[in-house]
Parts: sequence; C-alpha cells; structure tokens
Amino acid sequence: MGEALRSKQDIEADVVAALRTVFDPEIPVNIYELGLIYNIDVHDDRSVEVRLTLTSPMCPVAGSLPPEVEAKVAEIPGVSTASVDLVWDPPWNPSMMSEAAKLELGMD
Repeated sequence: MGEALRSKQDIEADVVAALRTVFDPEIPVNIYELGLIYNIDVHDDRSVEVRLTLTSPMCPVAGSLPPEVEAKVAEIPGVSTASVDLVWDPPWNPSMMSEAAKLELGMD
C-alpha cells in the first residue's frame, strides 16, 4: 500500500508503536504506558501532532525527549510532518499509567 493511501488509523497505530520504543531513563517503562502521551492527532494531510508531558518539569530529558518523539514519528511511512507539544496541564501522576506499567513497576 502506498504511503499516501495509508489510513489515519494505520498511521496512529504506528505512532503508538513508535512511542512504545521511547523510555524515560529513570523509569523502565515506555512513555506511552507511563501515560505521558495525552493526545495523538493524525490530520487529513497526514501531519501528526503529539501532545505529551513528562513526569516532572525537572525531568532530565525535558530537552531531549520531545525531539526524540518528533523524529520517531516523522520517520513513520505516510506521515507528512510531525510536531510535539510539551504540556504541563494536567500534571502527570502515577494514576495515569496503564495497568501493564503499574504491574511492571510493582504498583498493583
């Protein structure tokens, strides 16, 4: 299937898969399962916007993680452009983690 014909749902699934390869260096769980991804928008022109947060404004990867996410999303076949919006509201808290992440960290 050509890149231009990929559905928005297929691209979004690939974005989620790419986000699952990005880790906060202080926590052995990917940023998607940590609940750091607040929104993924795949637009009709196949541009993708990712809205994310970090565990804390003092997180050591505050400068490097958003560009890493943007680069990984931009590499996905069919994505025209990628942008990342780093937000602090609502503040992240452990209840935002997936059940899998909570089990991985022994927080069941």
